[in-house]
Amino acid sequence: MTALQDHPQRYELANELHARPFPSLAATATAVFVALRPTRDAAGRDRAADIAHLCALLDRYGAAHPAPDATHYSGQIGRHTLKWESHTEFVTYTAFFAGVSDRAFDAADFDIFPDEWLAASGMERVTSALVRVVPSPPPEAIKAALAEWFVPESVAVAQVLDAAAVIAGDFHIDPNGHMRFAVFVNAGTGPQRTGRIVQRLCEIETYKTLSMLGFARVRSLGKPLAKFDAQLSGLMEDMTLSETPAEATLDELLSVSAELEALSAAAAFRFGATEAYEAIVHERIAVLRETRFEGRQSFGEFMMRRYDPAMRTVAATRARLSKMADRAMRAGELLRTRVEVERSAQNSALLESMNKRADVQLRLQQTVEGLSVVAISYYAVNLVSYAAYPFAKAVGGMEKGMVSALVTLPVVGLVWWLVRRIRNRFH
Repeated sequence: MTALQDHPQRYELANELHARPFPSLAATATAVFVALRPTRDAAGRDRAADIAHLCALLDRYGAAHPAPDATHYSGQIGRHTLKWESHTEFVTYTAFFAGVSDRAFDAADFDIFPDEWLAASGMERVTSALVRVVPSPPPEAIKAALAEWFVPESVAVAQVLDAAAVIAGDFHIDPNGHMRFAVFVNAGTGPQRTGRIVQRLCEIETYKTLSMLGFARVRSLGKPLAKFDAQLSGLMEDMTLSETPAEATLDELLSVSAELEALSAAAAFRFGATEAYEAIVHERIAVLRETRFEGRQSFGEFMMRRYDPAMRTVAATRARLSKMADRAMRAGELLRTRVEVERSAQNSALLESMNKRADVQLRLQQTVEGLSVVAISYYAVNLVSYAAYPFAKAVGGMEKGMVSALVTLPVVGLVWWLVRRIRNRFH
């Protein structure tokens, strides 16, 4: 019996779903996270350079290298567990270790990623974060810690995963350049669930920051869009003025339309990525199943107040750019129709003038033909008269004038018939 043939990527695709497991963390642990992104062409970057940069870090600790085409890696480097992931336009490094520093969110914890190694990446930091995981103390102690660690007016706090833990963060960059998140783990919460919570916090921060790149792009589009809007309004007004040359307006309109299309194409990737990242942020918050802690704002409420307006601005600008491009296209179609109508009218006038000229030419031709009949008849009558005169004088004694009179009508009629026949043959 012939064995069933598998798709060549069946196992690879199935294993991809299990290739990025959540970390397993004790109730007292620290996570150090950084996301890096190239300054240009992030989606088309050299992925081999990402692997080489990871291997440079692994070589510092004598750790084994990943496969050359790997998109994720997890392994031990010293007392840390390193988790590396390659995404569409960025890479992330997360280091976990048991225990916490005596000083909360100590910048020395980030030394796992040396400055010279980070600089050698040729990338820029999108975000970095320190996550402090500790057993949950009484609510009053949590509130005291929040007041000490975070900015009070911005801090978001919530119980998550059916009161498995309390998470907190203010989304401010601290003096050392990092975000801060705290996880207070309740008794009975397993290490895998704790790891999932920390992973979700890192993902929320990463995708929140990346989606805000779309907001930065929208800010840079403000002046160009205002300029194009004014140009389109002016061109539409010119279209209504009959004294304005349609061809000149059409040329300018096509130029504006081309610039809008180029602007839309250049921003398409960022707008699409922002939409996808925004969805991931809200999904990651939703799976945490937040409940309110001591009347504080939750992560979802923080995003609703601080983050969602920026995303709505991105969506509105994206729609505005699309509508403006459609508006320019419709105006171009209307103006092209106007130009075609004007050209049709010009062509009709031209044809009418050509018809008049043809009539004049026909009349001139007929006049010339009449004159040619007279001229040919004159010479033909003379020739016939000269030829017939001797015979007519000898037979009938007629004078030359009488002979000319007798042959004139037959000769003229014959010439007219011949000329008409020739004309009909060639027409």
